Amino acid sequence: MIGLRSRKTETLGADEEDDELPNEPEIQTADVKEPEKPEAEEEQPEDDGEKENRKEEEPSKPESPVSGPRSQTSFLQRLVRVFFGCVAAVACGMLYAAYLSTYHDRRFWFSSRQELEREMTFQGGSGLYYYYYKHMLTAPSFKTGLYELMVDNRTVSGQTINAVERLYLYPELITSFIYRVTGSQDVVEPIYFYVGAVFGLQAVYATALFVCSWVMSGTWVAGMLAVAWYVIGRPDTIKVDHAVPLRDHWALPYYSCQVTALTGFLCNNISSATEMFCYLTMSATTFTFLLVWEHSHYVLFIQGFCLFLLDSFDLVPPRKMADIHKVYLSSLFFAYLLQFHNPTLLSSPLLSLLIGSVLVRYFQKKMKMGPLVARVMKLFLHFHLVFTTGITFSYLVKKLVPVSDGEFILKFLEVKFGLNTTIDFVTNFLLCQESLQTPGQDLFLQLTQSSVLPFYLLVLAVCLLSTFQTIYRRLSGQPMTTKPKLEDGRIGEQPKVIYHVFHSLIFGGLTMLFDGMKYLWTPYVCMFTAFGVCSPDLWMTLFKWVKLRSIHPVVLSLILSTAVPTVIGFSLWREHYPRVLAELSDLPEFYDPDTVELINWIRSQAPAAAVFAGSPQLLGTVKLCCGSTVTSLPLFSDINLLRRSEDTYQVYAMRSAEEVYKILTSQKTNYVIVEESICNELSLSKGCRIKDLLDISNGHVVYDKGEIYSFSKHRRFCHEIKMNYSPYTNYFTRVFWNRSYHVYKVNTVISFQY
Repeated sequence: MIGLRSRKTETLGADEEDDELPNEPEIQTADVKEPEKPEAEEEQPEDDGEKENRKEEEPSKPESPVSGPRSQTSFLQRLVRVFFGCVAAVACGMLYAAYLSTYHDRRFWFSSRQELEREMTFQGGSGLYYYYYKHMLTAPSFKTGLYELMVDNRTVSGQTINAVERLYLYPELITSFIYRVTGSQDVVEPIYFYVGAVFGLQAVYATALFVCSWVMSGTWVAGMLAVAWYVIGRPDTIKVDHAVPLRDHWALPYYSCQVTALTGFLCNNISSATEMFCYLTMSATTFTFLLVWEHSHYVLFIQGFCLFLLDSFDLVPPRKMADIHKVYLSSLFFAYLLQFHNPTLLSSPLLSLLIGSVLVRYFQKKMKMGPLVARVMKLFLHFHLVFTTGITFSYLVKKLVPVSDGEFILKFLEVKFGLNTTIDFVTNFLLCQESLQTPGQDLFLQLTQSSVLPFYLLVLAVCLLSTFQTIYRRLSGQPMTTKPKLEDGRIGEQPKVIYHVFHSLIFGGLTMLFDGMKYLWTPYVCMFTAFGVCSPDLWMTLFKWVKLRSIHPVVLSLILSTAVPTVIGFSLWREHYPRVLAELSDLPEFYDPDTVELINWIRSQAPAAAVFAGSPQLLGTVKLCCGSTVTSLPLFSDINLLRRSEDTYQVYAMRSAEEVYKILTSQKTNYVIVEESICNELSLSKGCRIKDLLDISNGHVVYDKGEIYSFSKHRRFCHEIKMNYSPYTNYFTRVFWNRSYHVYKVNTVISFQY
């Protein structure tokens, strides 16, 4: 009997056993309560609390003659609710994809432009990824195209790279393969197929948020409210409207599905079939997420840390944590193989956390037993051992398998948090990127205007306080309620809610530091807030704290869980629906004639084997539209490419013609493109201009009374080369210019003319 109880306690709620053994609590009380309590406590410390909890449960009543029809009726009602909820989820996803597609087409006049102008709408250097998709379609066969990408010597000058590994090109490989196999060449143009695939994944993203909020609250009204907030907050939730091919647009929909599957997996009272479905979905989406985005293992590390806290505070069954560890480890292993033995995954913080957690749990088996003070001390020891083991493992891996960007990330974080200063160009360049700066007030104003932020703070405060109460009860040896009742008012005893509280807090804290994290945090703010206002458990928890007596709290919580989302939905419809329609009807003109002229000149005049130097964003466009070899790529996660970009940017520094010539020839450059927007950049944040960063890095600055002044024996190269006098004309020959660009040929034979 003790073995049966121990197994049931570990799963935290198998309803079937309670139904099969209605009189079991009385028998257990008579046999086990006093004489066997020490033994049970030694083997499984949670059992005593679980037994006491079971004593309070009423035994199952004998079946009545009407139980059969009632169960059939309830099953049909549940089936109808699930059916309409699924229809609503899919409809919301499809409508969101249609909205994005229409908005993208209206913003760039996408359908009315030529192929070149369509490709140029992929801004910020994101078009580089689309180039490889085109390359796979123009290759004689899929196998030949894949080989050419794995041994690519036509992208970065002087280097042979594995583009699939370096740029995470599996989305382009899979999309091009599907386009070939399905025979879509006669049905849709390649660019529409590619853009449609990205927008289709955004439909999956919205659907997953819908389902996640539905699973947490129990009503699909929460899902509709979550999607409504998600659409209204589009500027802070997604960048797909102006940079379609970015990696996170392919990856985040899979992460959303993974979080939804994890939420279902953490539920207490689910069937074995549902649990297995969530487990398999979580496995597939975790692996795919790791495969398509270079930053995915950092995101999963944060998720793994949240689950580590749940396990340390004894809020989730050990069996489920072991299954989640298997998902992480297997996904890392297969992603490591398919990413051509990428050393970054071996040194990832996620793997270090998993190794430390698994090893310490094996040696610290009695951590979750004893009085409150002893358990708290064991908990601190557990944290210390896990992080010490993880850091040691990461250190050893980096010694055995060198990782180029490990030390650079630490240096960057030191400067970011004010622990150090540096004149390094790459570090300061990254710190000046908008996504790595602190967010402005616009983010919080937008969230407040759409009513998300006020309700989010309410929901988070209630769930967080209830979570603290649950943690205290668990550390004191009290059991968790496996079958929570509405009148209990304990929303913090649900593992899925506790996970999302930790998830939201950590991602919210990172968003306060890095503006780019808002694209990970804001969608789940919408989902979590929608769950809270639609959940009777949250209102019941609040009413239990305030000891409401004038109205029955259960009735009032049920009323508010319906009335509040209804009022919010009506308000959103009245205030924001006209604005969404106005965005679709507005037709701003996007046209860049100078860049089009430059690309046409490169296509018609420059040799096919020419190597171009310029800013990474412009080189991404050149590579996409012309296929030319370039000196660098717009990939800010690769420290080697960032160093090459620093060398190319020297054309905007105070350097001599001879110095710039030597730098460009070392990269085998044939043509260098000087951009007026960088050379004559005017910005309020003076320290973040490219030329300012170069002056600081090169030591060409003078500090006087808190002001920074540039000083060098040479004038700024990008200004002087336009004057067409020696020695600049000895090394460079201007071959093309317009209002925005000047293209100079790097002379192979230097002619000294004065």
